[in-house]
Amino acid sequence: QLQLVESGGALVQPGGSLRLSCAASRSTLDNYVIGWFRQAPGKEREGASWISRSGRLLNYADSVKGRFTISRDNAKNTVYLQMNSLKPEDTAVYYCAASSVINNGLAVPEYHYWGQGTQVTVSS
Repeated sequence: QLQLVESGGALVQPGGSLRLSCAASRSTLDNYVIGWFRQAPGKEREGASWISRSGRLLNYADSVKGRFTISRDNAKNTVYLQMNSLKPEDTAVYYCAASSVINNGLAVPEYHYWGQGTQVTVSS
């Protein structure tokens, strides 16, 4: 059973940067599409970005496009989310998730393995 652990969340000032990591264990990540999701208090979980098994295909939500970069290192069994130019509205718990049944996209029900989340707070 695949297990995912996120790390890298922190309190950061507006305009700052963070890099989140999603480390996998008990299985290899190259069998899965990986998505980064976030959930702010009182809001539904939303997708931020996904990356294909090979890493050659990826996409972003409009809200993060041009500021966030997703990447993966299958040799290290880890996926990253580089977040630049952070805004207060980026404040949320960030989750990575894995899907073996889709080739792309951020449909929450298609992702069957989830990490525990890491808190990102953007505030001055």
